[in-house]
Amino acid sequence: MTGVLLIQLGTPDSPSVSDVRKYLSEFLNDPRVIDIPYLLRKFLVNVIIVPFRAPKSAKLYKQLWTDKGSPLLFYSVSLKEKLQSALGSNFEVELAMRYQNPPMESVLERMKEKGYEKIIILPLFPQYASASSGSAIEKVLEIIKQWWVIPELKIISQFYNNEDYINSVVEQGQKYNLADYDHILFSYHGLPVRQVDKVYNDGKPCSDHNCEIEINPSNQYCYKAACFATTRLLAEKLNIPKEKYTVCFQSRLDKKWLEPFSDKVIIEHAKKGTKKLLVFSPAFVADCLETIVEIGHDYSILFKENGGIQLQLVESLNDNPHWVNALRNMILSQS
Repeated sequence: MTGVLLIQLGTPDSPSVSDVRKYLSEFLNDPRVIDIPYLLRKFLVNVIIVPFRAPKSAKLYKQLWTDKGSPLLFYSVSLKEKLQSALGSNFEVELAMRYQNPPMESVLERMKEKGYEKIIILPLFPQYASASSGSAIEKVLEIIKQWWVIPELKIISQFYNNEDYINSVVEQGQKYNLADYDHILFSYHGLPVRQVDKVYNDGKPCSDHNCEIEINPSNQYCYKAACFATTRLLAEKLNIPKEKYTVCFQSRLDKKWLEPFSDKVIIEHAKKGTKKLLVFSPAFVADCLETIVEIGHDYSILFKENGGIQLQLVESLNDNPHWVNALRNMILSQS
C-alpha cells in the first residue's frame, strides 16, 4: 500500500481576528518565510506585523469566506477525495496544511500507524520556492525522521513544466475567448529578491541567470525562472503572442520583491487604454485570498479606477477533473 500526502499552505479556521492571528503567527514565524535572524524575526512578526495585520486580514477573509468555509480548504478536501477515487484501493490519500488545520503532525501520525511501504509527498505548489515547497518538505522530514521505521519516500518538489498540469491550466483558460481581451496577465505570488538569489551557489544574483528566457542547470529551482517557464508553456499552448501577455508578481510587502508588480502593471495598462484584461494565477492551484479577493476584487477595482472596463480572473484548478487526472498521473509516475 502506498500513502500519498498532499500539502497545501493553510488557512485560518475562521475569519475571526483571533483565528487569523493564530494563522499569521504560525505562518510568518517560519524562518523560510521571513528569512531574517531569529530575534529580529520574532520581534518583527509578534510585536509589529501580526498585531497590526490580523484585524485587517480578518476583514479580507470575511470577504473570502463562504457557507462551506475557506475555498482553499474545501477545494483541497474535494480534490483529495476525487484523487482517492481516481487512484483506487492501492493508494491512500491524505491532506495536510503546512500551517493550521488539518495539521501535518496528526496527519503524519495517522500515516505512520498505517505502515505504508512507500509515501509520496506532493506539496501543491507548481513552482518550487523555499518559503512554500521547501518549508512543507522540511516539516514533513522533521516529523518522519523521528519514526523508528522510515518507509521509502518520494518527493515531488515542483511540477511547473508537467504537461498534465499545463494542460489543466489551459483547459481553465479556454473557458474564456482570449481574443476578447486586450491583454493577458500571468500573475504569480511574489517573493523577496533575496530569496531567489539564495538559490545560486556561484555568488551571482538571479538577474544574472537568464531566468526570464530559459531554464538551465543553475536556475532549475529558481522560483522566478519556473514562473517564466510556466508562462511560456501556457502561452504556447494557448497561442498567445509575446506582445499580448505579461508575467507579473503580486502580494508584495516592499520594493525589494520580484518585479514587475501586478498592481503596477494593471494601472499602467488601464492608463494606456487597455479596456479588458484576463488574469491567470498559475502558482495557485486552489482559489484563495490571493486569487478571489486580491485579483478578482481588489485588482478589478484598481483597473476600473484607472480607466479599464473589465478584469477577469481565470479560476484556479480547484477540484477540476483534468487537475485530478494530472495529479493521478504524477503519482503513478512515482509508483
